[in-house]
Amino acid sequence: MTALLIKLFVKSGNDTKSPEARNRYCNFGSVIGITANVLLSVMKIFVGYLTASLSIVADGLNNLSDAGSSIVTLVGFKMANKPADRDHPFGHGRIEYVSATIISFFILLVGFELLKDSVTALINKTSAPFFSNTAIVILVVSIAVKFWLFFFNKKIGKTIESSAFVATAKDSLNDCISTGAVLISAIVTRFVDLPFNLDTIMAGLVALFILWSGFCSARDTLNQIMGLPPDPQLIRDISDTILSFDGFYGIHDLIVHNYGPGRQFASVHVEVPVGVDIVACHEKIDLCEKLIQEKFGVNLVIHMDPIDTNDESVATARETMVEILKEIDTKLTLHDFRMTPAADTRTNLIFDVVIPSDLKLSENELNDIVCQKAHECDKTYVCVITFDRDFTGQ
Repeated sequence: MTALLIKLFVKSGNDTKSPEARNRYCNFGSVIGITANVLLSVMKIFVGYLTASLSIVADGLNNLSDAGSSIVTLVGFKMANKPADRDHPFGHGRIEYVSATIISFFILLVGFELLKDSVTALINKTSAPFFSNTAIVILVVSIAVKFWLFFFNKKIGKTIESSAFVATAKDSLNDCISTGAVLISAIVTRFVDLPFNLDTIMAGLVALFILWSGFCSARDTLNQIMGLPPDPQLIRDISDTILSFDGFYGIHDLIVHNYGPGRQFASVHVEVPVGVDIVACHEKIDLCEKLIQEKFGVNLVIHMDPIDTNDESVATARETMVEILKEIDTKLTLHDFRMTPAADTRTNLIFDVVIPSDLKLSENELNDIVCQKAHECDKTYVCVITFDRDFTGQ
């Protein structure tokens, strides 16, 4: 059904990369979400007041907050699609992450209010409500609608790579669970005479569930704002594409910056032979940058690092240091290796070492170990090491 609606109401629905296409998807998804949640909210609040059910009224208010979240998503998308300007040269894409965070705080606010009301009702020993057939039918319909909205928002979120819609999809699924709990409470209360008010207890449990959902959503979106490592598959794709070019022997210092969906910028150092034709290499680098932009939508800048591939003594020394680093930690790598001419008393080995994020040794400790092992291999070796951090999360 979702695919059919997209085909009918989203112009050029197969185009998901351009800002215009993402805006069309956002408008369509937000209107659907606002309409569905407002209708559900009105029905639940009306029936909840008629039956004096705290859990149904609370569930209706939850739907009303979902409608507000959809409005925030809509506004966030429109602001995210604003073109780059002097104050924001990389565009406004991260506003989408901010809107997803606002949605999370909406969820937290609703959960807190529900928990407060349910605790108050328990303390006051409010009597259990009577659930009519109409109330039960509305709850069943609400679960069906919310279950469909979960798949609807999840599909749109994956289609246009939107964290805001993914967060909304999670909220829709949580609504199914919370409304299902209210439905069970209504059926049990209707047919079983309990010594306590199950409606208020169920409302409290639903509130705790909503609070946990809001916390998880806020954590995920705040991590996006703070900066997560790039997708491992993207790193592999960029690396494989670069190394597919003849004469590109290796890469290091790959850094990817994310300024919102479809707004990724990257830089990388590529190792090339020391005697390469600079003009020819520059042409090849330009071609590689354009290819990665077309294939993966990443604006890449390549820095050329010349390496000596002909000197056997340099190659031998480099291989020795690679083996030493592997003995310490298999994730340790080196690059920009240079060597002063071999001498009787001192041969400088100058190189950079990339430190994995989970290495327990400090830089000073690692430096001492590497220097000692290098000296044991050749008493003239003196290491001059610059330590780098891995920004790919590998």
